[in-house]
Amino acid sequence: MVRSALTRLAGRALDLVLPPRCLACGEAVGEQGTLCPDCWAGIDFLAPPLCARCGFPFEFDANDGALCAACQARPPVFDRARAVLRYDAASRGMLLAFKHADRTDLAPYFDHWLARAGAEFLAEADVVAPVPLHWTRLFSRRYNQAALLAHAAAKQAGRPFLGDVLVRRRRTKPQRSGLAARTRNVAGAFAVPPGRRRAVEDRRVLLVDDVRTTGATLEACARTLKAAGAKGVDVLTLALVVRPRMPNQTGR
Repeated sequence: MVRSALTRLAGRALDLVLPPRCLACGEAVGEQGTLCPDCWAGIDFLAPPLCARCGFPFEFDANDGALCAACQARPPVFDRARAVLRYDAASRGMLLAFKHADRTDLAPYFDHWLARAGAEFLAEADVVAPVPLHWTRLFSRRYNQAALLAHAAAKQAGRPFLGDVLVRRRRTKPQRSGLAARTRNVAGAFAVPPGRRRAVEDRRVLLVDDVRTTGATLEACARTLKAAGAKGVDVLTLALVVRPRMPNQTGR
């Protein structure tokens, strides 16, 4: 009771110093970590009906376990994937600020969204790991946004966070559009260090990233983890780029 009272008092003090602002547009709101009514109405939170494998949203009701045409034609390397929201004009500014503009303060609020969207995955995960950055990019950016999300999600779910179980051993070029080009770009880019293989052997890994575009990066990571002995790899991202898809496209 005392702790909760102190928490409420600290929150009120913070509101006096830093008045609550909408996570997306910066307008004044009533509570820290929320969206204003206009932004809330504009953000497209992804919810069923979804492809049971890749989480791609259906435009019509579907049976539980239904797969999209792309996953039927070419199942992705990862076992299942879900995303919190659609990457579009309404969400882009908020996501880019988190990724490139040092808005690491957004991570705890995004964590609540991830926990809801990925509740099933988090409950079944043995470990949680982020998509890694190459050390040169990490040095210039100073933080890995995927690691912030993964650490927060793991902490909230009471799951081990493995920030070093997957490494990017070469710096890839900026990703081009198209699954084939992206797949070539990330081929062989990831590795599980020999000393960390036992951390993933016979374990279900939840792989966390900020945005999923074509699925190439996440599939390369999943392939690497499974080659190291992981019994399953699920994917949880903050956002998903939703485009009309051909049957040979499975979603970053």
